[in-house]
Amino acid sequence: MKKIIIATDYSAEAENAADFAGAVAAEQGHELILFNYSEISFHVLNARASGSAIDEILEIYHANLSNAARALSKKYNVKVTPHLATGNFYESLVACINQFEAAAVVMGMANKSVEQDLLGNTTTSTIHKLQFPLLAIPITTQYHGIHKILFACDMEKGVEDKVLENVHEIATAFGATVEVFYVKDKIEELQEEEEAEHASIDKTFAGINYYYKNIQSRKIIDAIQDEIKEMSSDLIIMSPYKYGFWDSIVHRSKTRMMASGNNVPLLSLPS
Repeated sequence: MKKIIIATDYSAEAENAADFAGAVAAEQGHELILFNYSEISFHVLNARASGSAIDEILEIYHANLSNAARALSKKYNVKVTPHLATGNFYESLVACINQFEAAAVVMGMANKSVEQDLLGNTTTSTIHKLQFPLLAIPITTQYHGIHKILFACDMEKGVEDKVLENVHEIATAFGATVEVFYVKDKIEELQEEEEAEHASIDKTFAGINYYYKNIQSRKIIDAIQDEIKEMSSDLIIMSPYKYGFWDSIVHRSKTRMMASGNNVPLLSLPS
C-alpha cells in the first residue's frame, strides 16, 4: 500500500484534485494523507494574541481538516489521515513526505491565466522546488482511468534509469500503454543519443506496451500539446531538469509550463 499526499487549501482546484486522488486510491488500494498548510493571521500575531487564543485557532484548523479527511474517506472508502502544518510551506511538505514515507504529492491546478504564465502559482513553484514526484490535476479533470500515458522526454539530455523505472511501474499498475515522445529541431539530429536512450528504455520497459514517436519542431510545448490531443492522453509524464542560477533567468521549465497549460494530469518525475 502506497501513501499519497494531497495538498489542500480547500479551493475548488484542491477539492477536485482530492477527488481524483481518492478515485485512484480506491482503485489501486493506496492510503491518502490530507495535507493542509495554515498560517496564523498577521493581524492576530500583530495583536499579540495569547498562546491559548492561537491554540484555539489551530484547533479549529485541525477540526476542519479532520472533517474534510473523514468526508473523503467515506466517499471513496479509503484511509485518509489529516496532517496540519504551520511554518514554512515547503519545509512542512518535505517533513510530511518523510514522516509518512509518501510515494507522491498531488496538487490541484487552476485554469490557465496570464498571471500563471508570468508568475506561476503554488503548484508550478512546488514542481520547481520539490525534488519529488508531483501530480498536478487541472480543475476540469476527473478520473476515468489511465489507459494512455504520454511520456515526453529529452533524448539529448538523456533519461535517468529511476525515472524509467517509475514510468514502468505506473504503466504496469494501470495497465496503460506508453508513448515515448520527443521533439528535435532537425530530423537528422541526435542519432547517437537516440540509439543509446532507446536501448536503455527498451531494457527498462520490458513487459509493458510502449512505442516511440518523434517529430521535428522548434516549438516543443506546442508539439507536446498537439500530441496530447492526437493521442487522447490520460496522463502526461515529464522529468524536469535543474538549471543553474543564471540559466534559470532565461529558461522556463517546460514541465511547469505544461502543468499550467493543459487539461490532462501531469506527473513530474524529477531526475
